[in-house]
Amino acid sequence: MNTLVKYSFDELEDFVESLGEKKFRAKQLFSWIYSKSVSDFDAMSDINKNFRDKLKNSCVILDSKIKKKQVSKDGTIKYLIEFHDGNCAETVLMRFDNRANLSACVSSQVGCYMGCDFCATAKRGFIRNLEAYEILSQILIIQQDTGLKITNVVFMGQGEPLNNYENVCEAIERINKHLNIGIRRVTLSTCGIVPKIRSLCELEFVPTLAISLHCADSNVRKQIMPVECKYNLDELKKVLIYYCDKTGKRVTLEYVLIGSLTDTKEMAQKLCEYIKDLKCNINLIPYNPIGNDKYKKPNKKDVMIFKYLLESQGKKVTIRLERGADIDAACGQLAGKT
Repeated sequence: MNTLVKYSFDELEDFVESLGEKKFRAKQLFSWIYSKSVSDFDAMSDINKNFRDKLKNSCVILDSKIKKKQVSKDGTIKYLIEFHDGNCAETVLMRFDNRANLSACVSSQVGCYMGCDFCATAKRGFIRNLEAYEILSQILIIQQDTGLKITNVVFMGQGEPLNNYENVCEAIERINKHLNIGIRRVTLSTCGIVPKIRSLCELEFVPTLAISLHCADSNVRKQIMPVECKYNLDELKKVLIYYCDKTGKRVTLEYVLIGSLTDTKEMAQKLCEYIKDLKCNINLIPYNPIGNDKYKKPNKKDVMIFKYLLESQGKKVTIRLERGADIDAACGQLAGKT
């Protein structure tokens, strides 16, 4: 069976003609799939029954489905998505009571091989890259299930997006063009694949960049993030300055506060030194447990001291609002468990 979400608009026109229909039918299909997020051909009311029957016999809209759905007490929804080959990854819908924004946190890989020691996804290991249409499908599945329109997309689910560079770039372009989500509302989070960050700057559609920094001490960062052994903090800073100069955008530095390890005054001072000549905002993330006691959550007093020290450098500092922790949907907790 053909999968319609795989097709570009031109390919959809070719497919429609292969069924003996006029090209304008592709525009109708495109609207039903992307603007109205329908999951059933029979819901396409301006398409005649004969053509709908042809579609039902020859194709599907999506070849992935919801395997499991969990709803948090704070309204966050976590989906375990099963793809055509039986592999699964998670995607999360985040809602905030006082905001109109609806954010989809999408996965770019099944598993991950970056090996960050505090992340549940890393414990699963790497299985495969997701194709561009499989990334797009996660957003469509959320919209089909909830009837809501996604306004923001963050590549902060399972996987390292820049290790799946071509598919992620194609997905970003299609999110912008097909789902009409502005590029400023698309954020890509990476642990710091330096050559690919440089490549991002040359794209027509350059997403907002978030860096999983998590520590400004190279020796400690090596312990919790093996990427530091290949692309160290100095190399990373150089490419971030290049990104800011090239795109005119600020970067967001994501920093996980692990109790008695990365949340100390000494670590805050090292981060202050690292960011003093960098155009950035800082997003502090209190550590979320992942089922072992190797690391611990920071206490609130240490979090506020850390924030105060960074703000003294004139930087915008936020503390990430924890969403979905009760269903293992918070930062670092996505493991694709069935």
